[in-house]
Amino acid sequence: MKSRIYLLSLLLSVFILSSCSSKKGVEKLSVQGKDIVTESGKVIRLKGVSFSDPDKLATDGQWNLRYFQEAKDWGCNVVRFPVHPPRLNDRGWDEYFELLDQGVQWAEELGMYVIIDWHIIGNLSTEKWFLPIYITSYDETIKFWKRTAEHFKGNPTVAVYELYNEPTNQGGKLGELNWDILRGLHETMIDEINAIDNEKIFLVSGMNWGYYLDEVIGNPVKRKNVTYTTHPYPQKEAAPWEEKWEKSWGHVADTHPIIATEFGFMPESEPGAHMPCLGDETYGNAIMDYFDKKGISFTLWSFDPDWPPTLIRDWDFTPSTQGKFFKEVLSR
Repeated sequence: MKSRIYLLSLLLSVFILSSCSSKKGVEKLSVQGKDIVTESGKVIRLKGVSFSDPDKLATDGQWNLRYFQEAKDWGCNVVRFPVHPPRLNDRGWDEYFELLDQGVQWAEELGMYVIIDWHIIGNLSTEKWFLPIYITSYDETIKFWKRTAEHFKGNPTVAVYELYNEPTNQGGKLGELNWDILRGLHETMIDEINAIDNEKIFLVSGMNWGYYLDEVIGNPVKRKNVTYTTHPYPQKEAAPWEEKWEKSWGHVADTHPIIATEFGFMPESEPGAHMPCLGDETYGNAIMDYFDKKGISFTLWSFDPDWPPTLIRDWDFTPSTQGKFFKEVLSR
């Protein structure tokens, strides 16, 4: 009798362990009204960091579980992978997607979501770019998103596709670009992805280096599962900020989700200091208070000691000035 009870207890333990292990990872996300929600209906705010390019991190010997674990220990529930077209082409698409697979696996093990960001800056309509690191074409952009859609179909960890990092025509230097053109480009990309996988969230960027969303309410992207993004660095507006943020992009959060995928601050004394990133904790407190008030999700720039404004000073993950501030924010 005792042996039968022991056997039943052992079988029950095995069942419990297997049940727990099957629940690893994260729930699928979608957009519901002004919220991002899990498959079980829970409203979630995504809070995390933007990595540097996976190719750069691999070259530095830092594309590993330790790197992801550190982001998790800071309090992240999401990480952003910025993919630069020339790095993708130099490494080769197959090998680059192997890097993405590794990163997604580590994020899944740690219970974090992934944003894949096509990290281009310039005018996709005219195919003119701010710097060589962002050079791509419309056809290559569609090719990338179709391959990404096929590759990560059915994978809930890869929850968000940021379709076009920072649109800009540099005051006309890069050709004509306006919200109507930009909205059409985003809708085309969404259609190409949805034909393969219609269960991802799409991040749509606005004018002025991905900052303005002032035309969204009157002329929104007419697709499902759309969120909007802004990059509200300190000097995009003059302080005091809140009223200007509200007018430029914040009012959109009353009816649509927003994920601010790039922002941060740094003092002039830190390496690589540049506009529009110069600032201090006054800005940090203001932007965090505003995000909390509006329920806005975010990923900070950047979790790398070389790409300013940096969150870390070295590969021992010593926090920078903004890193100290935002690490405390993320750990709340």
